[in-house]
Amino acid sequence: MKKFLTTAFLFTLAAVAFAQGAPAVQKSLFEGQFVAHLSLAIAAAGCGLAQGKAVAAAVEGVARNPQAAGNIRTTMIIGLALIEALVIYVLVAAFAIK
Repeated sequence: MKKFLTTAFLFTLAAVAFAQGAPAVQKSLFEGQFVAHLSLAIAAAGCGLAQGKAVAAAVEGVARNPQAAGNIRTTMIIGLALIEALVIYVLVAAFAIK
């Protein structure tokens, strides 16, 4: 394992050392990439909180009424897909900003 980590570190170091490109033009802080990354981070954090709350509510619902587990699971999966779609929309917008 130590040999693998050493090799991975050296490979990363070599890739960074030889990947020197032309100097970038200085941009404003709120122009382009920063806003894209910030919006993606906020959306991912919100998505994680919302998914956690949805799963907790579904588990509580199944615990209260075990016969409805199938319906609760189906509704939860649809809800989780819609919540995750919001983050995917932000990711697409972040790529569009860049």
